[in-house]
Amino acid sequence: MKTFQVPVREQVSAESQVIFDQFTKRLGKVPNLYATMGYSAAALKGFVDLDTALSHGVLSGKQREAIALIVSEINNCAYCLAGHTLAAMKNGFSKEDTLNIRRGHTADAKLNALIGLAKSITINKGHADEQALEDFYAAGFDDAAVMEVIGLVTVRIFTNYVYALTKIPVDFPAAEPLN
Repeated sequence: MKTFQVPVREQVSAESQVIFDQFTKRLGKVPNLYATMGYSAAALKGFVDLDTALSHGVLSGKQREAIALIVSEINNCAYCLAGHTLAAMKNGFSKEDTLNIRRGHTADAKLNALIGLAKSITINKGHADEQALEDFYAAGFDDAAVMEVIGLVTVRIFTNYVYALTKIPVDFPAAEPLN
């Protein structure tokens, strides 16, 4: 099987270089997963555009990170679990919160409904269980939130699959394994 190398700035197109420069300015580096996406400027730009658009929706940063954690747990993505555990903690979750979200249950009923729907969408390839959707609406979410959950699940599946195929080095502290 092909071994993927993480490209450096000079190995990608001018379009990808512009996005690399934005990541470097914002994060101080280009994470390996994003750099690897940079082999295709269209793929990297599509990811960044959708992820950025969804960050301005009805769901909070904490809620978006909870979705990232549950989807990445289901897809067994060590890279995304590492990166999103760190991001979730920066958004106010404790380490124990991140582990509970990955297990699919927290003390917060509204958050449970959110991760329950994201989990059901991911496991059932878009065909969420009726109860998960009913619980989501009962928790106070609306149709806009449903569309954003679908978008966020899709973004995470993309990044999870990039890692699954490339197995590039994880450049974040490893997420703690679940017991």
